[in-house]
Amino acid sequence: MLYKEAVAVWKEGEVFDATPDSGFTVRMDGAAKGGPSPMELVLVGLAGCTGVDVIDILRKKRQDVTRLEVRVHGDRSETHPRKYTNVEVNFVVIGHGVDPDAVRRSIELSETKYCSVSATLRDEVRLSTRFEVREAEPAMA
Repeated sequence: MLYKEAVAVWKEGEVFDATPDSGFTVRMDGAAKGGPSPMELVLVGLAGCTGVDVIDILRKKRQDVTRLEVRVHGDRSETHPRKYTNVEVNFVVIGHGVDPDAVRRSIELSETKYCSVSATLRDEVRLSTRFEVREAEPAMA
């Protein structure tokens, strides 16, 4: 079992500074005025987790990706605990001659095998995924 820990220290109002094992501190604000809210950080965590997987897999597949955007949209319940009910992950892959099938397979592997944030959310949230592949502008000589 892998043990991880984070400590959140209250600063003022709804503001906390949270420090995980990595030692990098993140300021969060329940009111989203002095930093992202904890629920926003859930979406950020999902975007980062799946993004790392997808770009790593695409590199291994020798895809010429010049930019990857992972846009995550979440719908939250209006009643407490106001959890996410639906989350959509949209990948925008920009590069030269990127194979859509390679992108599709990379996303599938992230969703089903590698992304621990997706795995954590999967049973509680309806997750959906879309992607688009765009050709990058040719390099200027």
